[in-house]
Amino acid sequence: MQIRSVGVVGCGLMGSGIAEVCARAGYTTIVREIDADLVARGRQRIEQSLETAVRRNKLTPDERDAALGRVMGTTSLDDFNVCDLVIEAATENAEIKKRTFEELDRVCPPHAILASNTSSIPIVQMATATRRADQVLGMHFMNPVPIMPLIEYVRALTTSDATLETARRFGESLGKRIIVSKDRAGFIVNFLLIPYLCEAIRMLEQGFASREDIDVGMMLGTSYPMGPFKLLDFVGLDTTLYIADILFDEFKDPRFAAPTLLRQMVTAGYLGRKTGRGFYNYAQGEEPPNR
Repeated sequence: MQIRSVGVVGCGLMGSGIAEVCARAGYTTIVREIDADLVARGRQRIEQSLETAVRRNKLTPDERDAALGRVMGTTSLDDFNVCDLVIEAATENAEIKKRTFEELDRVCPPHAILASNTSSIPIVQMATATRRADQVLGMHFMNPVPIMPLIEYVRALTTSDATLETARRFGESLGKRIIVSKDRAGFIVNFLLIPYLCEAIRMLEQGFASREDIDVGMMLGTSYPMGPFKLLDFVGLDTTLYIADILFDEFKDPRFAAPTLLRQMVTAGYLGRKTGRGFYNYAQGEEPPNR
């Protein structure tokens, strides 16, 4: 099957990035949000990202305009009735995702592939909410989507060879490198990342070292592009806690147990850059160390 039209559910940080890379690769792209205001904000996010690409000589103005011309916003899932592939990038909540897949199964053409951008929820839960479980897989893009060169594909027990191969060709057409994981909570990236982030928080919690020294240690000692606390603030502490809880519930492994400090900070609303305060207080001008 050849993919020509792509739907994206959600136009937040991840959804807008996915829509942008699809449009830049030449695909007609329909992106859905729950109301017109969120559609407008999502489109503005895409426009700003494309403008940045032009300033950095990654795109020409004509290419920017062509990509924007391929993006259509909507508030109705029914508009996905022309899509060959739909990528769900909604809230990281299993019940919301399953309901979304039930609705997508109803409105999308029979041949359409349904994918989830989930970073932690087993794909089989969404696949079995549809009548096309063999056409469902995970497509976990990395943030920021236009820059990060990886997509982590997740093959459920039900995913067919044909679905995986079509999805692989699509991902490569976006200029991305594809890795494939079995369908277990956390997949490859977060299964390894979450224990690392939790251990960094425990070190800080126990007074073992300062946040700055831990960040600098991992950047200059292991060539990581950013330290764990800068990364936590970038990803969002609430997102990290949610994934950690999913992994702990699945495996009962203490490596995935969320530190008390992380849970307290989320309760206090210190969620990272998006709220102006996380492990660093951006509202007061604090910035994490850079390489």
